[in-house]
Amino acid sequence: MRKLLAIWVAKVLMVAGKIAGKNGSSVPGGIALKICPDILQKLSQQIPSKNIVAVCGTNGKTTTNNLIYSILTSQGKKVVCNNVGSNMVMGVTTAFIKCADIFGRVKADYATLEIDEVSTRHVFKQMKPGFMIVTNFFRDQLDRYGEVDITMSAMREALDMTHDTKLILNGDDPLVTWFGTGRECYFYGIGEEVLEQNTEEIREGRFCKVCGSVLEYEYYHYSQLGKYTCPECGFAHPQVDFEATNVNVQNGIAFDVNGNRIKVNYRGFYNIYNILAAYGATTLMGINNEDINKVLGAYKPQAGRMESFSIGKDVILNLSKNTAGFNQAIAAMLEDTRKKDMLFVINDNAPDGCDITWIWDVDYESMQGNVENLGASGKRYKDLVLRYKYGGFDMSNVKGYDSIEQAIKDMLKTDSEVLYVLVSYTALFGTQEILKKLESEAKGADNK
Repeated sequence: MRKLLAIWVAKVLMVAGKIAGKNGSSVPGGIALKICPDILQKLSQQIPSKNIVAVCGTNGKTTTNNLIYSILTSQGKKVVCNNVGSNMVMGVTTAFIKCADIFGRVKADYATLEIDEVSTRHVFKQMKPGFMIVTNFFRDQLDRYGEVDITMSAMREALDMTHDTKLILNGDDPLVTWFGTGRECYFYGIGEEVLEQNTEEIREGRFCKVCGSVLEYEYYHYSQLGKYTCPECGFAHPQVDFEATNVNVQNGIAFDVNGNRIKVNYRGFYNIYNILAAYGATTLMGINNEDINKVLGAYKPQAGRMESFSIGKDVILNLSKNTAGFNQAIAAMLEDTRKKDMLFVINDNAPDGCDITWIWDVDYESMQGNVENLGASGKRYKDLVLRYKYGGFDMSNVKGYDSIEQAIKDMLKTDSEVLYVLVSYTALFGTQEILKKLESEAKGADNK
């Protein structure tokens, strides 16, 4: 009876949230867990564990998770998924309740769930996934997570609760590869040098996790991702099961994997990893991926994942939460040959991480000569302006704004062809609403 009551209350909250214009992605699950503490266990057990995949890691969780969802649903499968990115135990619980009927029967064949790294300890107490993807490990929200070792330790604790879970790991990240030691693993990665080597970029995992020696690299992709080996103990890049070769990043992304040619109009080199992880997971779950290009072509990114708006000029909104994320967003922007401006929006609210010292490690200098105007907004815009100054930018082309909306309006007036807006987490939805409003106003003006 507690299970049914929890489901009924949660569903009422979901309806109320929808009426109020909210996603209702976390609160309903949180209330349900208070009514019935093992509700997640009762619901998740209705799906075979071999059909459940957990997606973890610092960057790329949401896109990877939603790509898996798109592949599965394209073949008529019913899937439990926390699409909007509510990735703690409450959000995962809400996702299952959403797919359950009023009698507690889960109407789904598969589940794919993005899970916050530290929250895996709480989720895995009740849900036992057949597969767990780990995308990468970077320093993120230092005041919450601390160093990467703490995050990895929490995830190992979660894995100890579920001994049959198979790991799908980014073999190009030495931290992720080491994390899989002693477990059944499948690896994905990019099997060739693609990008110009940046010797100035901050590397998170330069030291061997086995013996502590400095790793040697044949080449880097970005941050610590690349082809590595330890000269002292022999720890090295693993044999890869799902490997991208013949990579082309001009005018989108194209590469070969296991005899298939993937070709999509996505921005950002890092999306190769997201696609590989989704391809690998669905293949291992028995899904035929012959038509994957059609699925990828129809995929619509979630909010702030290189999301496009048309407001007199193109505006690209992207969520970036840490040094590695910002560096890759900047790299994606630099692939755009159009005349461009850049606006960074940084907050230091609890979900963002109150410690924003990481902004000093971002490679803003790579934008020198490639960006016409540089803006800063959000609660910590003054810190950004100072960082630009130390980066050697012409300060006559730099401006800070208290108001995000005013910043966007001003930068829309320049003669650049495209505006990139990179935001931290708590700035995402507010900025998205501003852009939607401005886009609607622009369309209304065109129709008059």
